[in-house]
Amino acid sequence: MVDAAPGSAEERLRRLEAVTDSALSEMETDELLGELLERVRELLRVDTAVVLLLDRPDQRLVAMAARGLEEQVQAFSIDVERGFAGRVAQERQPVIIEDVTPEVVLNPVLHDKGVRSLLGVPLLAAGDLVGVLHVGTLEPRHFTPEDVTFLQFVADQTALASQARLSRLDRSAALALQRSLLPTRLPNIAGMEMAARYVPGHEAGVGGDWYDVFGLPTGWLGVVVGDVSGHGLRAAVVMGRLRSALRAYALECDDPADALTRLDRKIRHFETGNLATALYAMISPDRATMCISTAGHLPPMLASGGRVEAVTIPVDLPLGTGAETSRRTTAVPLPEDAIIVFYTDGLIERRGEPITHGLERLRAAIVPAPAEDLCTAVMQKVAERQPMDDVAMLTVCRKADASRA
Repeated sequence: MVDAAPGSAEERLRRLEAVTDSALSEMETDELLGELLERVRELLRVDTAVVLLLDRPDQRLVAMAARGLEEQVQAFSIDVERGFAGRVAQERQPVIIEDVTPEVVLNPVLHDKGVRSLLGVPLLAAGDLVGVLHVGTLEPRHFTPEDVTFLQFVADQTALASQARLSRLDRSAALALQRSLLPTRLPNIAGMEMAARYVPGHEAGVGGDWYDVFGLPTGWLGVVVGDVSGHGLRAAVVMGRLRSALRAYALECDDPADALTRLDRKIRHFETGNLATALYAMISPDRATMCISTAGHLPPMLASGGRVEAVTIPVDLPLGTGAETSRRTTAVPLPEDAIIVFYTDGLIERRGEPITHGLERLRAAIVPAPAEDLCTAVMQKVAERQPMDDVAMLTVCRKADASRA
């Protein structure tokens, strides 16, 4: 059998078929990357092929898979603005170097192995840089436009596969982290009955919503609900740090506004660029009073005596805006039949409608009932079946004999 001439239509077709056959779609991403690189080496007649993926937090390109120079995977990462791979990443277009020199290629493995010519292309997914794919030869090589087109096609397939894998890992890790930080069992607090719900958003992915309940040494009960801006693992990690910090401040502060002021200072200093809303309430030992402060978060609903209303409190700036602000605490009486519903905006928001509609649905769904039953009813009547954002809800009911508990 005679090989097709390089650059011929037959050769181009053979190349495309080799990197799009159905068997590849069944592979895990790591196996897929290795197999694609092996086929690229054969079809382009090159000596080395490497995929580097972008580590976004550190802004570095990390070698993830290689054929021909496998030691790169263990040995190499580079700043996204440096070297040959960095140039491909910065320019976001193919780059060819026909005569490799130390001045333009920083990877010592390439020099040690005597790589003479390089072709690199960016990995892009929906316009975002995912990484770089480059190939090299030990002999001087003139890469043709057909070579460039083929390698860019492979890079596009690789970017999609890598992005899908990272998205799955990010969502799984974020959900695991988020669930580990939410209370698995609400505390048994004298004079109070509680229930909670958490549902991850299906469109935007897991985010930074959380709720928390804890008893304080003074006998007061701390209640928190909050929402870190953004979605995915990063938002969940920031949420975890804020949750832990607020718990620590709650042990030192007997004023919710003071605790939120300290949390805001922490975000501005250690979590620059992140925004969050949070509400912190302290319920007195006799359960007759709730002191509450909110940083950009929606006030809870309070049901009592057949009426359901949003708690009337001033809403201060969200956390992390960078602006110095005076935060306020409001004391709210809690009648013996009081039911308080804390929630994040994912419960009431729906695309294309005013938020007031969601608030009205929530108000109508709150009726006297045990906390667990009320949570179930609200979720059925108010929350979307597939919410576009995370939903966190906490229901706290005062027992009739709370003041004597």
